[in-house]
Amino acid sequence: MSDLDYSILLERADQMPRTIARRTRLIYDTVASIYPVSTFFFHSKAHACALQHAEIRNGMRVLEIATGSGEMFRRLVKANPEGKTYGLDLSPNMAARTQVRARREFPQAHSHCGAVDVRNLPFRGSTFDAVVCCYLFELLAEDDIRCTLREVCRVLRSGGTFSLVVIGQNVKLFNRLYSVCGSLVPAFWGRQVECAVPDLIREAGLRILSTHSVRQTGYPSRVLVARR
Repeated sequence: MSDLDYSILLERADQMPRTIARRTRLIYDTVASIYPVSTFFFHSKAHACALQHAEIRNGMRVLEIATGSGEMFRRLVKANPEGKTYGLDLSPNMAARTQVRARREFPQAHSHCGAVDVRNLPFRGSTFDAVVCCYLFELLAEDDIRCTLREVCRVLRSGGTFSLVVIGQNVKLFNRLYSVCGSLVPAFWGRQVECAVPDLIREAGLRILSTHSVRQTGYPSRVLVARR
C-alpha cells in the first residue's frame, strides 16, 4: 500500500463537510491562478523563515498541508531533492497547479500533491520527519484546529518537527483591517488565531522550540516550530 492513495484523496475531496470548508474550497479554486501574487508580496519572507528553522534535511519525508500557491512547497522540494515531499490543499485547482509547477522545476524529485481536507490525513502514523503548514488555521474553527493538530501529531514520527506560519496579531491597524475583511469574506480571510495557537499546539502534545516574527509589505506573520 502506498503512502498516498490518490483514489482516497479524490473520494475525500468529494465528501468534505458542507461547512465553511466547502465555501473556502470554491473561493480558492476560483483565485488559484492569481493567488501567487499575494504570496509574492506578503508571505515569501515568512516561508523563508519557516524553512530556515524547520530542520529540513535532504532525504527526509516531508509533508506540507495547505500548499496554497505552492511557493513554500517548491522551497521544500528544492531542499529535499532526494527525499519524498507531499503536499495537500483543500482546493483541487491549487493542488494541481502546485503539482505541475513543482514537477516542471524539479523533474527528478519525488513530489506529489493532492486535494484533501487535512482534518483527516490519508497517511499512516509516524510517516513524516517534518510537517509544514502556512496560513491555514485562520480558516478553521478552534475544534478543527485541534483536530488538524492531532492529525499532524499522528503522522509525525517521534522527534519530528512541525513548522507553522500564522498571521500575526501584533499590529493594531492591521488587526482592525483584517477583522473587517474577515467579517466580509470569512471563507477567504478567516480570522487571526496567533494568540490562541501556542496553547493549542502544546495541548496536542507538541513542544514549541522557537517562534519568530516576520513582516513583509506591512503584513505580519509569526513562525512557530515545534517538536513531537
